[in-house]
Amino acid sequence: MSIDAVKLCVSYGAHEVLSGVTFSAAAGDCLAVLGPNGVGKSTLFKCLLGFIAPTDGTVTVGGKKILGMPRAEAAKLIAYIPQTSVPTFNYTVLDTVLMGVTNSLPAFRGPNERHTQKALEILETLGIPHLAESGVEKISGGERQLALIARALIQDARVLIMDEPTANLDYGNRFRVMERITHLAANGYTVIFSTHEPNHALEYANCVLALKSGKILTFGEPNAVLTERTLSELYGIGVYVGKLTIGGAEHSVSLPYNR
Repeated sequence: MSIDAVKLCVSYGAHEVLSGVTFSAAAGDCLAVLGPNGVGKSTLFKCLLGFIAPTDGTVTVGGKKILGMPRAEAAKLIAYIPQTSVPTFNYTVLDTVLMGVTNSLPAFRGPNERHTQKALEILETLGIPHLAESGVEKISGGERQLALIARALIQDARVLIMDEPTANLDYGNRFRVMERITHLAANGYTVIFSTHEPNHALEYANCVLALKSGKILTFGEPNAVLTERTLSELYGIGVYVGKLTIGGAEHSVSLPYNR
C-alpha cells in the first residue's frame, strides 16, 4: 500500500516547521527519515498519521486522505510504532500484542481465540514466539520493541510508521530489530522509520528522506544520495562514506570526523 505526501507545510504560529515536503513510499519500500534534532521529523510523522492538520498539502494512504478519517478506519491502513519504553504494567507479550485489535472490537468486547491465534502467528513471524507468556518488564529492550511491532501488525495495517525503532537499544538488539524491519518490507509492508544513524539508512533502507530546516535536502536511493557532502551539510560535521566487502557482499558505511 502506498503513502503519498504532497507539498506538506506545517507552521506553529509564525514558526514554519515543514515546507513543501513531497515524497512517496510504496509496498515493499523501507524509507529512512534522517535529520538532526528539531528538523521536523516528529511533526512529519504526526501529519502522516493524521494526528495534526498541515497548513497546506495532503497525505493519502492507499489513495485515501488520512486527515479527518475515523481513527478506527485509519488504524486499518497505517500503524505507529513508538520508541521502546519501560511499560507501566507487566502485561504479557501476548496481551500487549492483543491490545492492537481494539480498533476492530465492539464496545465491551475482548479479543477472541481467532485474535489470539493471529497474535501467536505474528510473534512467530518476528522470531519471538517463546516470549508470548513473558512479562514485558522482564524482556530485553530489543524484544520489547519487537512486541510493539507485533502489536502494530495485528491491526492489519500495511503502512508502518516507526519512530527511532532502535533508540536506546544495545548493538546486538539494534541489528536484530533492523533485520526484522527489512524482513517486513520484503514481505510487502510499507515501512517508514526515523533514525539518527546514517548507517541504518545505508544498510537497511531502499530509499531515504533527509530533512534540513523543515525542507527536503535529498530524497532517493541511499547509496546515490547519502554522499559525504550531503551528510556533512546535514549534520554540520565531516563525514566519510566508503565501502566494505564482507563475506563477498559490499556494504556502504559512514564515519564522522573532525574537519
